[in-house]
Amino acid sequence: MFSNLMQNNYPEIIIRCVAIYLFIVISIRVFGKKELAQLSVIDLVFILLISNSVQNAMIGPDTSLGGGLIAAISLFIINYILKWLFYKNKAASELIQGKAVLLIYKGDVQLSQLEKAEITIEELTAAVREHGVDSVAHVDLAMLEVDGNISVISGDFKNKTMHKSNAHKRKFKLKGKII
Repeated sequence: MFSNLMQNNYPEIIIRCVAIYLFIVISIRVFGKKELAQLSVIDLVFILLISNSVQNAMIGPDTSLGGGLIAAISLFIINYILKWLFYKNKAASELIQGKAVLLIYKGDVQLSQLEKAEITIEELTAAVREHGVDSVAHVDLAMLEVDGNISVISGDFKNKTMHKSNAHKRKFKLKGKII
């Protein structure tokens, strides 16, 4: 059985998949493609093209069912390991995922943070309204979370709202870079 495993190049597929996975994760972090809300058409096309372009690099000439299953299992395992690492190691999590970014504090927009996160004032204002607050001046705290959502606290730090991208469809595209 072991010779059959080596003959099918499964170890090479595992190494290729892990390398491609890590490359994509690091590239997304470096190029600031942390997208908020839902995927736009451009984002969807980008993801489809990236996945298509790296497919052969992951499985090489082995297009068998076994090769595909090994590739998929490898991706699930490396994803699990990274999530576990981020849970256990705050420094690793911050390095790859970034930190939450303060956008508004007591009605004062943090313009330098908006610029670093590549969010326009119009996008921030729209996000604040989506949370049911009529003006940025009424926001006590707004944070761009590491998962790409904006959480808003208002009413003297009593009313907290946080819209998850999958729980509430946005009518606008808000994108930014977690720093």
